[in-house]
Amino acid sequence: MARPERATKARVPLSKERILRAAVALADRDGFESLTMRKLAQELGAGAMSLYHYVPNKDELLDGMIDIVFSEIDLPPTDVDWRTAMRQRAISTREVLNRHRWANGLMESRTQPGPASFRLHDSVLGCLREAGFSIQMTVHAYSVQDSYIYGFALQEKSLPFETPEESAKVAEVMVRQFLANDYPYLAEVVAGHVAKVGYDFRSEFEYGLDLILDALEKRRDTG
Repeated sequence: MARPERATKARVPLSKERILRAAVALADRDGFESLTMRKLAQELGAGAMSLYHYVPNKDELLDGMIDIVFSEIDLPPTDVDWRTAMRQRAISTREVLNRHRWANGLMESRTQPGPASFRLHDSVLGCLREAGFSIQMTVHAYSVQDSYIYGFALQEKSLPFETPEESAKVAEVMVRQFLANDYPYLAEVVAGHVAKVGYDFRSEFEYGLDLILDALEKRRDTG
Protein backbone atom coordinates (compact mmCIF):
# COMPACT_ATOMS: atom_id res chain seq x y z
CA MET A 1 0.00 0.00 0.00
CA ALA A 2 1.46 3.34 -1.06
CA ARG A 3 2.09 5.85 1.69
CA PRO A 4 0.09 9.09 1.38
CA GLU A 5 2.23 11.98 0.29
CA ARG A 6 3.07 14.41 3.06
CA ALA A 7 1.39 17.79 2.56
CA THR A 8 3.99 20.46 2.12
CA LYS A 9 3.56 24.20 2.19
CA ALA A 10 5.07 25.79 -0.87
CA ARG A 11 7.65 28.39 0.03
CA VAL A 12 7.00 31.70 -1.67
CA PRO A 13 10.29 32.80 -3.18
CA LEU A 14 11.84 36.05 -2.02
CA SER A 15 11.83 39.05 -4.31
CA LYS A 16 12.53 42.72 -3.79
CA GLU A 17 8.83 43.53 -4.31
CA ARG A 18 7.73 40.97 -1.73
CA ILE A 19 10.28 42.23 0.79
CA LEU A 20 9.27 45.86 0.32
CA ARG A 21 5.56 45.16 0.64
CA ALA A 22 6.12 43.11 3.79
CA ALA A 23 8.18 46.00 5.19
CA VAL A 24 5.38 48.46 4.44
CA ALA A 25 2.87 46.19 6.17
CA LEU A 26 5.10 45.92 9.25
CA ALA A 27 5.63 49.67 9.38
CA ASP A 28 1.87 50.21 9.08
CA ARG A 29 1.33 47.87 12.00
CA ASP A 30 4.21 48.73 14.33
CA GLY A 31 5.75 51.96 13.02
CA PHE A 32 8.89 52.38 10.96
CA GLU A 33 11.11 52.96 14.00
CA SER A 34 10.52 49.39 15.18
CA LEU A 35 11.25 47.83 11.79
CA THR A 36 14.46 45.80 11.68
CA MET A 37 15.83 43.43 9.06
CA ARG A 38 15.57 40.63 11.60
CA LYS A 39 11.84 41.29 12.21
CA LEU A 40 11.26 41.57 8.49
CA ALA A 41 13.03 38.26 7.87
CA GLN A 42 10.91 36.58 10.53
CA GLU A 43 7.76 37.93 8.90
CA LEU A 44 8.88 36.50 5.57
CA GLY A 45 10.04 33.19 7.01
CA ALA A 46 13.57 33.77 5.75
CA GLY A 47 17.03 34.32 7.13
CA ALA A 48 18.00 37.92 7.79
CA MET A 49 21.12 37.65 5.63
CA SER A 50 19.07 36.53 2.63
CA LEU A 51 17.28 39.89 2.53
CA TYR A 52 20.51 41.76 1.88
CA HIS A 53 20.73 40.21 -1.57
CA TYR A 54 17.69 42.32 -2.53
CA VAL A 55 18.02 45.35 -0.24
CA PRO A 56 21.63 45.96 0.86
CA ASN A 57 20.77 48.30 3.72
CA LYS A 58 17.91 49.98 5.55
CA ASP A 59 18.23 53.19 3.52
CA GLU A 60 17.56 51.32 0.31
CA LEU A 61 14.72 49.48 2.03
CA LEU A 62 13.15 52.80 3.01
CA ASP A 63 13.62 54.18 -0.51
CA GLY A 64 11.62 51.26 -1.88
CA MET A 65 8.95 51.48 0.82
CA ILE A 66 8.40 55.19 0.15
CA ASP A 67 8.09 54.54 -3.56
CA ILE A 68 5.37 51.97 -2.86
CA VAL A 69 3.51 54.62 -0.90
CA PHE A 70 3.90 57.07 -3.79
CA SER A 71 2.56 54.41 -6.17
CA GLU A 72 -0.73 54.31 -4.26
CA ILE A 73 -1.43 58.02 -4.78
CA ASP A 74 -3.71 58.67 -7.74
CA LEU A 75 -2.09 60.65 -10.53
CA PRO A 76 -4.00 63.83 -11.42
CA PRO A 77 -6.44 62.82 -14.17
CA THR A 78 -5.92 64.41 -17.58
CA ASP A 79 -9.56 64.47 -18.71
CA VAL A 80 -10.74 67.12 -16.22
CA ASP A 81 -9.85 70.74 -15.46
CA TRP A 82 -6.68 71.42 -13.45
CA ARG A 83 -8.55 72.34 -10.28
CA THR A 84 -10.50 69.07 -10.22
CA ALA A 85 -7.33 67.14 -11.01
CA MET A 86 -5.39 68.78 -8.17
CA ARG A 87 -8.28 68.25 -5.79
CA GLN A 88 -8.46 64.54 -6.57
CA ARG A 89 -4.71 64.16 -6.22
CA ALA A 90 -4.74 65.95 -2.85
CA ILE A 91 -7.59 63.84 -1.48
CA SER A 92 -5.86 60.66 -2.63
CA THR A 93 -2.59 61.76 -1.00
CA ARG A 94 -4.30 62.36 2.34
CA GLU A 95 -6.00 58.97 2.18
CA VAL A 96 -2.71 57.21 1.41
CA LEU A 97 -0.90 59.04 4.22
CA ASN A 98 -3.63 57.94 6.61
CA ARG A 99 -3.04 54.33 5.57
CA HIS A 100 0.72 54.69 6.00
CA ARG A 101 1.09 57.20 8.82
CA TRP A 102 4.75 56.38 9.40
CA ALA A 103 5.55 57.74 5.92
CA ASN A 104 4.55 61.35 6.62
CA GLY A 105 7.75 63.36 6.97
CA LEU A 106 9.70 60.88 4.86
CA MET A 107 7.99 61.28 1.50
CA GLU A 108 10.18 64.11 0.22
CA SER A 109 13.32 63.20 2.16
CA ARG A 110 14.76 60.51 -0.09
CA THR A 111 17.92 61.26 -2.06
CA GLN A 112 17.24 58.29 -4.33
CA PRO A 113 13.56 58.67 -5.32
CA GLY A 114 11.91 55.84 -7.19
CA PRO A 115 9.90 55.79 -10.42
CA ALA A 116 6.53 56.22 -8.70
CA SER A 117 7.77 59.37 -7.00
CA PHE A 118 9.12 60.80 -10.26
CA ARG A 119 5.91 59.89 -12.08
CA LEU A 120 3.66 61.63 -9.55
CA HIS A 121 5.79 64.77 -9.34
CA ASP A 122 6.01 65.01 -13.11
CA SER A 123 2.26 64.53 -13.49
CA VAL A 124 1.43 67.25 -10.96
CA LEU A 125 3.87 69.69 -12.53
CA GLY A 126 2.56 68.82 -15.98
CA CYS A 127 -1.03 69.41 -14.91
CA LEU A 128 -0.16 72.88 -13.63
CA ARG A 129 1.94 73.82 -16.64
CA GLU A 130 -0.69 72.62 -19.11
CA ALA A 131 -3.27 74.68 -17.19
CA GLY A 132 -1.32 77.85 -17.97
CA PHE A 133 0.70 78.36 -14.78
CA SER A 134 4.10 79.93 -15.36
CA ILE A 135 7.11 77.99 -14.11
CA GLN A 136 7.37 80.29 -11.08
CA MET A 137 3.67 79.98 -10.29
CA THR A 138 3.87 76.22 -10.82
CA VAL A 139 6.55 76.04 -8.12
CA HIS A 140 4.42 78.20 -5.80
CA ALA A 141 1.30 76.13 -6.49
CA TYR A 142 3.06 72.82 -5.92
CA SER A 143 4.72 74.03 -2.72
CA VAL A 144 1.61 75.45 -1.08
CA GLN A 145 -0.49 72.39 -1.92
CA ASP A 146 2.00 69.85 -0.59
CA SER A 147 2.72 71.91 2.52
CA TYR A 148 -0.99 71.92 3.26
CA ILE A 149 -1.58 68.23 2.44
CA TYR A 150 1.34 66.89 4.46
CA GLY A 151 0.81 69.34 7.29
CA PHE A 152 -2.87 68.48 7.61
CA ALA A 153 -2.11 64.75 7.54
CA LEU A 154 0.53 65.22 10.25
CA GLN A 155 -1.95 67.06 12.46
CA GLU A 156 -4.56 64.39 11.78
CA LYS A 157 -2.04 61.73 12.81
CA SER A 158 -1.32 63.54 16.08
CA LEU A 159 -4.79 64.43 17.36
CA PRO A 160 -6.34 62.02 19.87
CA PHE A 161 -9.43 61.18 17.83
CA GLU A 162 -10.31 59.94 14.34
CA THR A 163 -14.04 60.52 13.85
CA PRO A 164 -16.43 63.42 14.53
CA GLU A 165 -18.06 61.32 17.24
CA GLU A 166 -14.75 60.71 18.98
CA SER A 167 -13.81 64.38 18.72
CA ALA A 168 -17.10 65.36 20.36
CA LYS A 169 -16.38 63.06 23.28
CA VAL A 170 -12.88 64.51 23.67
CA ALA A 171 -14.36 68.00 23.53
CA GLU A 172 -16.86 67.17 26.28
CA VAL A 173 -13.99 66.15 28.55
CA MET A 174 -12.07 69.31 27.69
CA VAL A 175 -15.11 71.49 28.39
CA ARG A 176 -15.19 70.30 31.96
CA GLN A 177 -11.55 71.39 32.40
CA PHE A 178 -11.90 74.89 30.94
CA LEU A 179 -13.41 77.90 32.67
CA ALA A 180 -15.24 80.18 30.24
CA ASN A 181 -14.11 83.26 32.12
CA ASP A 182 -10.46 82.34 31.70
CA TYR A 183 -10.56 80.98 28.11
CA PRO A 184 -13.77 82.38 26.63
CA TYR A 185 -13.01 81.83 22.93
CA LEU A 186 -11.61 78.36 23.46
CA ALA A 187 -14.66 77.41 25.51
CA GLU A 188 -16.94 78.91 22.87
CA VAL A 189 -15.47 76.82 20.06
CA VAL A 190 -14.97 73.60 22.02
CA ALA A 191 -18.25 73.64 23.96
CA GLY A 192 -20.39 75.51 21.48
CA HIS A 193 -19.30 73.74 18.32
CA VAL A 194 -16.96 70.74 18.53
CA ALA A 195 -18.72 69.13 21.48
CA LYS A 196 -22.02 69.38 19.59
CA VAL A 197 -21.18 68.51 16.00
CA GLY A 198 -17.68 67.06 16.19
CA TYR A 199 -14.66 67.73 14.01
CA ASP A 200 -14.69 66.04 10.61
CA PHE A 201 -11.17 65.70 9.20
CA ARG A 202 -12.29 65.13 5.62
CA SER A 203 -14.66 68.09 5.61
CA GLU A 204 -12.08 70.43 7.13
CA PHE A 205 -9.37 69.20 4.79
CA GLU A 206 -11.45 69.77 1.68
CA TYR A 207 -12.59 73.20 2.88
CA GLY A 208 -9.00 74.36 3.29
CA LEU A 209 -8.00 72.73 0.01
CA ASP A 210 -10.71 74.61 -1.86
CA LEU A 211 -9.50 77.90 -0.37
CA ILE A 212 -6.03 77.20 -1.73
CA LEU A 213 -7.26 76.16 -5.16
CA ASP A 214 -9.52 79.23 -5.38
CA ALA A 215 -6.56 81.48 -4.58
CA LEU A 216 -4.33 79.73 -7.12
CA GLU A 217 -6.97 80.13 -9.82
CA LYS A 218 -6.92 83.89 -9.28
CA ARG A 219 -3.12 83.96 -9.64
CA ARG A 220 -2.82 81.50 -12.49
CA ASP A 221 -2.13 84.14 -15.11
CA THR A 222 0.33 86.15 -13.03
CA GLY A 223 4.07 85.77 -13.36
